[in-house]
Amino acid sequence: MKRILFLLAVSGATLGTAQAQTDSTRTTKPQLNTAPPGAVTPRPTQPVQRPAVPVPAPPPAGQDLPQPTSDSPSGLSFPKGTSKAEQPKPVYKYFLYGNVGLGYSTVNTQFGQIGQLSASIGPSIGYRITDKFAVGPGISYTYNNYYFEGGTRLKRNSFGLKAFAQYIVYKEFFIHAEYEATKAESFDLVPVSPTMVGILPTTRNYRTPLLGLGYRSNLSERFAADIVVLYNFNNGYNSDGTPLSQYGQPVIRFNFLYNLKWNSRL
Repeated sequence: MKRILFLLAVSGATLGTAQAQTDSTRTTKPQLNTAPPGAVTPRPTQPVQRPAVPVPAPPPAGQDLPQPTSDSPSGLSFPKGTSKAEQPKPVYKYFLYGNVGLGYSTVNTQFGQIGQLSASIGPSIGYRITDKFAVGPGISYTYNNYYFEGGTRLKRNSFGLKAFAQYIVYKEFFIHAEYEATKAESFDLVPVSPTMVGILPTTRNYRTPLLGLGYRSNLSERFAADIVVLYNFNNGYNSDGTPLSQYGQPVIRFNFLYNLKWNSRL
């Protein structure tokens, strides 16, 4: 009986030792790398420090913040002189200036009433001495239609040279002065009988000073339209019925101004 118990004890001790060795082998068994070839093991990332966003300092005590307006919804405004409206407008030195004129007058003479209807056209070249004062030379053509008591009519043509000056007095209003030397087709009245008069066509040289006011409508930077009303200082007829000027009274003109692009600015 003692021999059997001894054998069982020895067998139990042997089995315990073998189990301990098996567990130890499983614990220390190396792990195989099962990752695919070329794979890189990610490394832990370090946090990147970003620069701090500057915060505007609050306004000093007592200073109001900019308030939005209809012209500046954000409350901010551009520096003075940078807006388009504040930029100075260009002033061109040279410009073309042409006019279309109309005039009508009547006068009573010893030979009866004489009426005069005139139409004129005159291109000029203007030069601005300043932004308000301009001068220039030009040429003129005038068509006159005279009519006399009894229904007689006489059509005449005139050609001349002129010079003008303009000065802007207030915004679009200006003073216009002009002097014209004209070689004009005119007429003489020759008595034929106590009750009849003859009309004899002739040619005369006229000197006509004009002065008046004008209004300018600027249609664009380079184009404008004027209306000018002038007083004729040489209007009327001589005692024998001959006219003193090729124009009637008053002289109304419609002028057109065009700034030349190629010239320099003041």
